Amino acid sequence: MTHNDIDKLVKSWIIDTATRPANPRVQAVVARLVADLCKAIEDLDIQPSEFWKGLEYLTNAGKANELGLLAPGLGLERFLDIRADEAEAKAGLQGGTPRTIEGPLYVAGAPESQGFARLDDGSESAEAEVLFMQGTVYDEAGKPLPGAKVEVWHANLMGNYSFFDSTQSHFNLRRTIFTDAQGRYQFRSIVPKGYGCPPGGSTQTLLDQLGRHGQRPAHIHFFVTADGHRKLTTQINIDGDEYLWDDFAFASREGLVPAVSKVTDAAAIAQKDLRQPYSSIDFDFRLYGEHPAAPEAEVERVRAAA
Repeated sequence: MTHNDIDKLVKSWIIDTATRPANPRVQAVVARLVADLCKAIEDLDIQPSEFWKGLEYLTNAGKANELGLLAPGLGLERFLDIRADEAEAKAGLQGGTPRTIEGPLYVAGAPESQGFARLDDGSESAEAEVLFMQGTVYDEAGKPLPGAKVEVWHANLMGNYSFFDSTQSHFNLRRTIFTDAQGRYQFRSIVPKGYGCPPGGSTQTLLDQLGRHGQRPAHIHFFVTADGHRKLTTQINIDGDEYLWDDFAFASREGLVPAVSKVTDAAAIAQKDLRQPYSSIDFDFRLYGEHPAAPEAEVERVRAAA
């Protein structure tokens, strides 16, 4: 069949069969996706057994709650970010902190604090390296933003996230920090580790077929919001990680790899009430103001809440 034949056929199935009021946006999206899939079946000569195996794969991925992991692994979440970057640039917004993917592991409702928070519960203190991260949230003109909301979350030394990992305490390595009067935030935590897709899981099974690994570099996630400003979804990577520029989720970006300083000065260590050297990261966030020509920055999606 020609592509034109397929378009006509799919239109007869999806559009012409409507006998009741329909949502035109849903009609257009479904018709396009079905037509594109039919064209792929035709062009690649996909056999019925292959089709049903693919459907079985998607069913199992959904049951395992891995579709949110599969989307970044196939570059789809990164592609949405590329489109959002282009739309903001078209609206004249440039120079803010780069966005990058949210991923599937955010949990709403983390404990709140003013200016400073400790993220870790101390359960990995013997093995972990202490991390202090601090900075200021600015607007696009470079003015500090007091009361900005900085939501932060990251993995433990096993590459696992609380809530999704029952061995961790409630909201371990998750906090919400409101910036102080000078727009500053700071937190104490541990230097996180990267993680890999679950071995034998749906995402890794497909990546194996594609000849790809499923590893992410160590990273820390952020949502940053302030009244009258566009929400920023981003993450910073820990410099020096072997997967820093080989992230299976394609989330590594220039501008999101701050320097990690090793603090060994005895006075500085004592000031933090520590007995051993620690790592420090300075990182400022720059938010765009609301702009009528820019797309909505808040992404509506189902997220975990505790």
